[in-house]
Amino acid sequence: MTFYTARGDDGTTGVLGGGRLPKYHVRMEALGALDESTAALGLARAQCADPRSEPILLEAQRDLYKLMAEAAAMPNVAQQFRFITAERVAWLEEQTNALSEQVEMPKQFILPGDSLAGAALSVARTVVRRAERRVVELFDMREVANPDLHRYLNRLSSLCFVLELLENQSAGRPTSFAKGK
Repeated sequence: MTFYTARGDDGTTGVLGGGRLPKYHVRMEALGALDESTAALGLARAQCADPRSEPILLEAQRDLYKLMAEAAAMPNVAQQFRFITAERVAWLEEQTNALSEQVEMPKQFILPGDSLAGAALSVARTVVRRAERRVVELFDMREVANPDLHRYLNRLSSLCFVLELLENQSAGRPTSFAKGK
């Protein structure tokens, strides 16, 4: 067994539902951003100190895997890959709301870097935001039909922000503000 297929050597990638698309296609850009989001969440998860963070991030990574499958599916087969629904968006909202009660919401913009895990979560938040923009583009082009995909990504970026605050707090580090004190 090899870890490569060489099928992409022609500059195309296979998609769910058949066919191949150029690697630079908007769908491939969205899938790449989603893949980066999963990796960024994994890097953050590996550094988290607060015991509440790891299981939430792991579940979000598993959700992103399923979200990526739906985004990779051509419209004629996308329904069979649908997993992200209003219920999964609500799960993120529940997690975010519960953790929000444990941290102080900053009254101004913050700077990343108060803890290693917090900084990793800030990077993950920005990568998830990029994935959200790419998925919204797919939605606007009618390449995907499920609005819960970008709703999920929007809430996930908010969760990353709250987790950043939680991890900074767990590390005993005060929040650095963009404008200073």
